[in-house]
Amino acid sequence: MNVPTHPWPRKTREIHNHHFDSTIWNDLRFRPDDIIIGTYAKSGTTWMQQIVGQLIFGGAEDVDVPELSPWLDLRVPPKQVKLATVEAQTHRRFLKTHLPVDALVFSPEAKYIYIGRDGRDVLWSLYNHHARANADWYAALNDTPGRVGAPIAPPPASIRQYYHDWLDRDGHPFWPFWENVGSWWNLRALPNVLLVHFADLKADMPGEIARIADFLGIPVAPDRWPAILEHCSFAYMKRNAARSAPLGGIFWDGGAETFIHKGTNGRWRDVLTPEESAKYARVAEERLGAEAARWLAHGARTQRGPQGLPAPAEPAPLAG
Repeated sequence: MNVPTHPWPRKTREIHNHHFDSTIWNDLRFRPDDIIIGTYAKSGTTWMQQIVGQLIFGGAEDVDVPELSPWLDLRVPPKQVKLATVEAQTHRRFLKTHLPVDALVFSPEAKYIYIGRDGRDVLWSLYNHHARANADWYAALNDTPGRVGAPIAPPPASIRQYYHDWLDRDGHPFWPFWENVGSWWNLRALPNVLLVHFADLKADMPGEIARIADFLGIPVAPDRWPAILEHCSFAYMKRNAARSAPLGGIFWDGGAETFIHKGTNGRWRDVLTPEESAKYARVAEERLGAEAARWLAHGARTQRGPQGLPAPAEPAPLAG
């Protein structure tokens, strides 16, 4: 691996709320071949976990992604339980995070994959996730020891109101959106970071999976590609949702099939007015800059650099 001349990112803060306990990263013992999958949430996280799991296990039928690839910084179960489970794993580890980079301990040896998705599509999936959550979900997040700050409450009946609350209050009632995307975008020049876009996966899943396999250094036998592609299809994941959703989907009304929802983009176009949609685009450019906002809205298939993105002329500034 080529070592960059600029510093590696450093952890500068902890994040605690109804979901997060970022301190778990302080105690993780990294392995040189670890894979970290980062997203904001509802950006294709489970899809990427499925892809990476299929690559690691060569297209096996029975890969239990939630069991093998835990959300590390989710504060339940407690970090002592989760760290012991992760430490006991003998396969190549692939861990999930929803944190911005400056709340992580960053390993120069691990491989990082970040998935982006238009924030309006994120919001529509997030609303389904939140609106279908059951009493057990609220109890796990609000009533267990270690919660910091206000509890999370049920969403409003109107998805339009939910959209404006989320946009006006930067990620409410979950966590900030723009700093998450921007922190990972700023690492796109690092040799151990790969940015992938949800729309690119939808448009060319075989090509994107091949790019991911190459980045991770995972050779795939030609006769295993059909199984990998089948098992990474949305139709397969929906049929086998209990092996994709956390705890088999017990936290959502309708079970795992609710967690693995539509996987479609653009549903907001039938609800938002042109002015409401333009509001998002304006905020995206203000918070991220034109290039990052364009990537977040459309993906990168039309203008690929070495890692699938327009390569910056100079290394982007890094946290810390």
